[in-house]
Amino acid sequence: MKRFDLGCGWPISLPRLMLLIGIVLNLAVTTGATGHYKWKVDYLYFSPDCVEKAIIAINGQYPGPTIVARAGDTIVVELENAMPTESVVIHWHGIRQIGTPWFDGVPFVSQCPISPGETFTYKFVVGRPGTYFYHGHLGMQRAAGFYGSLIVDLKRGKREPFTYDGELSIVVNDWWHSSVYDQETGLFSIPFRFVGEPQSLLIAGRGRYNCSLVPTSSVVGDGDCLKCNSESPQCQPYVLPVQSGKTYRLRIASVASLSSLNFILEGHNMTIVEADGYYVDPVIVQNLDLYSGETYSVLFTANQNPSRNYWAAINVRGRKPVTPTGLAILNYNSNPSSLLPSTASPVSPAWNDFDYSLSQSKLILARKGYEVPPPPRPDRQLILLTTQNNIDGRTKWAINNISYVPTSTPVLAALKYGWKNAYDPIPPPDYPALPMNIIAPPANPNAKAGSGVYTFHFGSVVDVIIQNSNTLNRNNSEIHPWHLHGHDFWVLGYGKGIFDPANDPKSYNLKNAPLKNTVAVFPYGWVAIRFKADNPGVWPFHCHVEAHFHMGMGVIFAEGLDKLPKIPKSVLGCGFSKYH
Repeated sequence: MKRFDLGCGWPISLPRLMLLIGIVLNLAVTTGATGHYKWKVDYLYFSPDCVEKAIIAINGQYPGPTIVARAGDTIVVELENAMPTESVVIHWHGIRQIGTPWFDGVPFVSQCPISPGETFTYKFVVGRPGTYFYHGHLGMQRAAGFYGSLIVDLKRGKREPFTYDGELSIVVNDWWHSSVYDQETGLFSIPFRFVGEPQSLLIAGRGRYNCSLVPTSSVVGDGDCLKCNSESPQCQPYVLPVQSGKTYRLRIASVASLSSLNFILEGHNMTIVEADGYYVDPVIVQNLDLYSGETYSVLFTANQNPSRNYWAAINVRGRKPVTPTGLAILNYNSNPSSLLPSTASPVSPAWNDFDYSLSQSKLILARKGYEVPPPPRPDRQLILLTTQNNIDGRTKWAINNISYVPTSTPVLAALKYGWKNAYDPIPPPDYPALPMNIIAPPANPNAKAGSGVYTFHFGSVVDVIIQNSNTLNRNNSEIHPWHLHGHDFWVLGYGKGIFDPANDPKSYNLKNAPLKNTVAVFPYGWVAIRFKADNPGVWPFHCHVEAHFHMGMGVIFAEGLDKLPKIPKSVLGCGFSKYH
């Protein structure tokens, strides 16, 4: 048998050589490639809807650069904070961060903020293929334009359970002319000043505001007037190019700060095939509700008259809209993109048709053949009642009477190393005070600020029921999209009114419940989710509306901290951790 010399006098037979090569190749496939990115975060004047304002950009780009990887790849992002007066972090939305909870990118939970002038390196593995995104998680930086797409393709040799000829990708969001600093100040002011409804809706970072509505005497900041230029290339409609007869996969991510949105492709049906990184049973829709934090893939065929272009549009749902439709162009056969559709802007279902929204959410089910049935029963159940409250004269959101306020020390380190002086050691209540009155709750003088943590036994199964209620305004309840870090969860069911622990679980979907990382709870209703506490770390669970989380609408989950190695020093250095 012929042998090969590997050097150093080590002969090896051909079969053994082939086996060794196979092991190496398999290891390369298993561990994946590594993508390196160098990003500089800085302020930038930009005109996403034709009105110029200061935004937060990455490498001078808005939206931020798109990351494309394959399942199993390692992502390394060297992030330089070039902003002279503001710290930053980045959350990798939908990435579970298994083994790297310190890179989840939540200030004072998983890491210390990255100070001006500092460079911080994120390094993590993207495990599941799917549609994801990233965004700033400090203050309301997402609303300042600090976000971008993160797309994870299948490993080589794998195939999707559907086919298409081309792929497109967009992020959608709402947009304000006031700065996020003005908005944040109003949320903490006495009297309370809400952020108000957005001025524009953007598709892929572009929209169009009517410049004639900008008063020339409007003064902001240092006295400069608002500048609006309808000819700016930064606010020309985004173009989605298609060829007649071909089928496309369109990936959509909502990074909205406040609004629930509804997406339409004029004249085209869409088939939903993926939600939050999981295949779902194909559902044909004429429009798609999108809640902040959700991602979808839809298929559509360019089967309309190819001699013209069509609108892609988003409208506000769930709040009485005062914001014009956000528009992009579905561009057929390389028609001139200046050939704007002559048709009116597409109209979405009525903003307050919550039955429509609930019905569409219930259509999202795990794809047949790809179901991962949830465990049959939980080890622990939480019922989280969301209420709007008056705390120390300020308007806040609270969960079971606790309005979350971050500490100055990353909770991950405080729990790992037993620094009990760095957080509230008393855990929040598993259940709300009874009886519940979700229609007209009182101002609730017992509500208070807190930083307690729900701690779960590692590997346990947890049910969480989010119970919606009235705001401090009469006859008003809002949609809240809830996002869980570090996990995917099964959506077991939705309901109206007050959750009944004795009877409502009997209707849970334990067969083909979809796995997601973000789910909406509808006005005066509830939603039930189930997850496994199997990812060592500390993980926020919060409303993905920027203002609401900023006002305390969130909780912290923790599990398996004894299984974590030493926490990297790079994520510490603030609060109690700087002394250890």
